[in-house]
Amino acid sequence: MAAVSSASDTVDPRGRHPPERRLLILGGPRSGKTSSANTILGDEMFDAGTETTHSNVGQTEIYGRRVTVVDTPSWAIRAEPEDDDDDDDEEPDTDDNAGAESDSPARPPPSLDSEGPCMGAILCPPGPHSILLVVSIGQPFGDRERRAAEEQLGALGGGTWRYCMVLFTGVDKLPKGVFIEEHIANTGEALQWLVERCGSRYHAFDNTLKESEENTQVPELMEKVEEMVTDNQGWYFEVNELILLEEEQARRALEEERMRMEEHARQREQMIGGPPRELRLLLLGWKGVGKSSVGNSILGRRFFESGQETELCLRRQALVCGRRVTIVDTPGWDWFSVSRTPKRIRQESQRGAALLRPGPHTLLLVLPVVSSLTARKRRTLLAHIETLFGDNACLHTMVLFSCGDWLGHTPIEEHILRGGRELQRLLEYCGNYYHVLDSKTPGKDRSVSLLLDRIEEMIRENGDRAFLPIQTEWLSEESSYSSDNTEPEDDCRGCQLQ
Repeated sequence: MAAVSSASDTVDPRGRHPPERRLLILGGPRSGKTSSANTILGDEMFDAGTETTHSNVGQTEIYGRRVTVVDTPSWAIRAEPEDDDDDDDEEPDTDDNAGAESDSPARPPPSLDSEGPCMGAILCPPGPHSILLVVSIGQPFGDRERRAAEEQLGALGGGTWRYCMVLFTGVDKLPKGVFIEEHIANTGEALQWLVERCGSRYHAFDNTLKESEENTQVPELMEKVEEMVTDNQGWYFEVNELILLEEEQARRALEEERMRMEEHARQREQMIGGPPRELRLLLLGWKGVGKSSVGNSILGRRFFESGQETELCLRRQALVCGRRVTIVDTPGWDWFSVSRTPKRIRQESQRGAALLRPGPHTLLLVLPVVSSLTARKRRTLLAHIETLFGDNACLHTMVLFSCGDWLGHTPIEEHILRGGRELQRLLEYCGNYYHVLDSKTPGKDRSVSLLLDRIEEMIRENGDRAFLPIQTEWLSEESSYSSDNTEPEDDCRGCQLQ
C-alpha cells in the first residue's frame, strides 16, 4: 500500500512561499490530458499537438497558491479479453464499497514499452494531492477503458482512489441543453463505475475557452481539489518505495535491452555490408561556386583555401559524425563548354578522383542557390561529368546547393520549382539526389549530418556499384600536379570499403 502523508508540511512557516497543491494527470489516448494541463497552467507549456512520451512538469500560481501539474504519457488500451473472462471483469461493477482501498487489483508487472505513472508521481514530490483521470466526452469509455484506468492506478499501488477525480474534456461537444450529469448517466456502466470509484468527484473542462474573467473552470476545479484535500485531512499520495524500486529496475532493463538491440543491429549491418564507415567525396563544379567552402563545412575545419582559385587537387580527411570522411577539392570548370576548360584542369579533375582509391562514393556537384541554371550551363555540366568520368557517373552524382543561408525560410523544394525546367532536368539526371548546405557555419550545421545520411542512402541504392571505380586513363605520370600534404597512399590504404 502506498504511504500517505500530511500536507501541512508543504507550507513554509516563514511565509516565503504560498501553500502548494500538486496535480497528477492521467488519461488514455486523445483524452485531452496535455490540453487540460495547459488550461490549468494558463499557458501553452506543453505541446498538445504531439504524443506525450515522457512525463512533464509545469508550475503556476492560482489565487496565491503554487500549483504543480504533471502531464504523463497515455495509458495503454488493451484488446478485449475472451468472452469467458467477461464475468470476472464485471465484478468491480457490483462492488458497493467504492471507497475501499483493499479493492485495488493486483498491480501489473512494470511495462518495458512505456513510462509508467510512478515516474509522474515522483516528479511532484513528495506526492500529488489529486490524481486527475482525464476522460474525453468525444471518445468512447467502455470496459476496455475502465480496465486501463484500473491498471494504471494499480501500478501506483493501493490507496489511490481517495485522491482521484474524473476530469471530463470536450464539454463543448455536448448537445445543447445536455449537462455533464446526463452524459454520465447515458454513457454506460463503465463510466458510472469510474465516477463512483472516484467518490463521485468530477469536473468538466472546455479547453477551447480562452483565459478571461468569465472563465471560471480552473478556479472551480481548484475549489474541488481543496475539498478533496480537506476530506483527506490534508494528506497527499506517496508512492511506495518498493514500487519505485521496481520502476527503476524496469527502466534499467529497458535501457539494457535497447542497447543490446542496437549493438546487434550494428553488428548485423557490418556482417551484411551496410553503409561504409568511410565516405570518399569528390567536389566538382565550375569556377567560383564555393567548392572549397563546402569542403570546409563538411570537414568542420578550414582545410581548403576559400576565396581564391583552386589550381591543384587537394585531399583532406576528418572524422565527421562518426564517419571517416575523405574529400578532394578540384579546380573549377568553364561554364560555357568543355573545350574551353583547359586540358590540364580536366586531367586534374580525373586525378582528383584517382586520389580517392579505389574510387569516390559520390561526386558532389556544387551549385550555388543564388545562380540561375540555363540550358547551356546544364549541358556543359553534364558534358564535363560524362566526358571525364563516364556514362555511369550519374549513378554517383549528387547536387549540393551551396550558400544555403540565402534561402532564408524558403524550402529548397520551392527554390527548385522556381529554378525552372533546366534545374529540374539536372536533378533528374542525378536521380533526384540533392542537398543544401550553409557553408558559413563550418562544423556546426546539422545539415552536414543529413548530407552524410543522404550519401549513404545513395550508396545503398547503388548496391554492388557503391563507388565509381578508378579508370586507367585517369592515372598519368603528370600526377605530380596534384597537391596533398599527407602521404599519398596511407590515407586510403586501410579503408574497409566495398
